Amino acid sequence: MILSSSSKSRSGCLGGLSVAALFPLALSACASSSAPPSTASSAAKGSGSLTLLYAGSLVGAMENVIGPAFKTATGYTLNGTPGGSIGLANEIKSKLVRSDVFISAVPSVNASLEGSSNGGFVSWYSPLATAPLVIGYNPSSKFAAALKTQPWYKVLAEPGFKLGRTDPAVDPKGALTLKLVQQEAAALNQPNLVSMILGTTENPAQVFPEETLVARLLTGQLDAGFFFSNEAALAKIPTIKTGLSLGASFTITILKGAPHRAAAEAFVKFLYSKQGQSLMKGLDLNTEAPAVVGNTSEVPKGLSSIL
Repeated sequence: MILSSSSKSRSGCLGGLSVAALFPLALSACASSSAPPSTASSAAKGSGSLTLLYAGSLVGAMENVIGPAFKTATGYTLNGTPGGSIGLANEIKSKLVRSDVFISAVPSVNASLEGSSNGGFVSWYSPLATAPLVIGYNPSSKFAAALKTQPWYKVLAEPGFKLGRTDPAVDPKGALTLKLVQQEAAALNQPNLVSMILGTTENPAQVFPEETLVARLLTGQLDAGFFFSNEAALAKIPTIKTGLSLGASFTITILKGAPHRAAAEAFVKFLYSKQGQSLMKGLDLNTEAPAVVGNTSEVPKGLSSIL
């Protein structure tokens, strides 16, 4: 059975709080930049929807900033479903969902959808933006002062510390979190540090759906969590750097069998347009120049001007 992607997160709202309600300051800050320039509004507009599967770390950006601006500029409505990139790729491969565009948090996920043995859903992709992995903390946490003055790995290992992260089996951010703690433990020659901070790999007391992690922190359910910098910036969450260079490398592609090709091409063009690039930079995403990775002959002709 094929299910179309929905505009709601899989976990919906947390504790009655909508995504929009959690980012009031960010929305006002981005309001002025979301108005389309004359070059975007002068083009003929389409109608209908674009179905998008995308990394859950972009949920605030897509629902509150990029989606509305895309509709104003092109006429298409963004109908997106956020989630862990690995999990979303598995759903695409299993034909549980059908979508136009897929945005992954790391390039390697695309490989699971390439080739005939994987359904051939991805034949090319383009780098979109990067964002480092950081630790975001609740300023009201009893550990907040310590996080600002002591090594992060010591504070996160304190008894009673409530840490949030995502599942490494379905989300690249969760896998990067595990890798980061393992690297720090190796550098310090403290192999037990991994279990002290994370417990088990899929510790149910720490592992939550990616699209709910920000809300859990903002509502005081967590002392800190691992986020990409763009998530923390949009939600006005204070952060500390880990000193290790790990993070997201978002990519974008149009999937094989995309039901709304015109809308899909319009979305890719929008993100690489002057307005789209400005919006992403305002969301603390480090934009990357478009470049085809994979089979160039499979890139839609409508995108030849930018890819």
